[in-house]
Amino acid sequence: MLESAGVEILRGHASVLDAHTVAVDGRSYTAEHILLATGSAPVWPEIPGAELAITSDEIFALEEQPERVLVVGGGYIAVEFAGILHGLGSRVTQIYRGPLFLRGFDSDIRTALAEEMRKKSIDLRFDANVVGLERVPGGIRVLLAGGDELEVDQVLYAIGRRPLTADLGLQTAGVEVSPSGAVVVDEYSRTNVPGIYAIGDITDRIQLTPVAIHEGMALTATLFDGRPTPVDHADVPSAVFSQPSIGSVGQTEEEARKACGAVEVFRSRFRALKHTLTGSDETMMMKLIVDTASRRVVGLHVLGPDAGEIVQGFAVAIKAGLTKEQFDATVGIHPTAAEELVTMRTPAES
Repeated sequence: MLESAGVEILRGHASVLDAHTVAVDGRSYTAEHILLATGSAPVWPEIPGAELAITSDEIFALEEQPERVLVVGGGYIAVEFAGILHGLGSRVTQIYRGPLFLRGFDSDIRTALAEEMRKKSIDLRFDANVVGLERVPGGIRVLLAGGDELEVDQVLYAIGRRPLTADLGLQTAGVEVSPSGAVVVDEYSRTNVPGIYAIGDITDRIQLTPVAIHEGMALTATLFDGRPTPVDHADVPSAVFSQPSIGSVGQTEEEARKACGAVEVFRSRFRALKHTLTGSDETMMMKLIVDTASRRVVGLHVLGPDAGEIVQGFAVAIKAGLTKEQFDATVGIHPTAAEELVTMRTPAES
């Protein structure tokens, strides 16, 4: 479709030569605008035996399901694959170097997720570090800092992603790159070199697919539609497809206390109505953070089934700046879990 519209798609190794020239496999191409959107790649560990591990790129090529799996990392990908592999029947251990995974999410939600995952017999180990991997007859021996060991069939590393900028010739073209390798851009996705732009994971602003799409649409409006459109990264909703899942939009409680000063926190943890029939002890958590002065709901966080679906709708309200009183004036749909977000009336004790 793009090629029929006059857009030439170049495939092969590319290098930026200057503000209007790109070389692909030895052939040069010129254009008025150059857009860098090469994305990111998983970070590999720098430990002895790292070659025995895999990342999220390789896991879909496994020929058989490993019975015992170690997941190393504490971000989206690590948490999600721990749940996926456990759901498939693997015995899963997840190790994270910090005191609690999903750094950047609300601490109450993170703590509650850890409790729910442990209920499912996922072995979570925080403040732990892997220092080496060794091939043994029974699988892979994992050496931990402090001397502990465990044996697994597969090790999945999910310790972050790095922008794919190393071989693009950006230094030659004069494009500014951060110490982490990300392309530095302004709110219009412009680099420091006129005519060169960058969007998506390569800029390391918010590494989410819908954000990259939003950045691309804004850039298109700016360059080709006569509507200069800065990218708005405020109140971007997100979901972690963990077991159970997380949906989040706006500020965490920690962020709100720093930004707003006085806040009111509304928190509810409960067992979903359907589980009175299933017998499951899985619980949900709903949380609202309200700026006391303006009464705006500045953060909304959900832990539980369909959390992403719930938060996608409420994200419109957060983006629109609705107040707690407007939430209260909204009639809930019963019986739903989401009605809790418009029926919480008493602030939690801090």
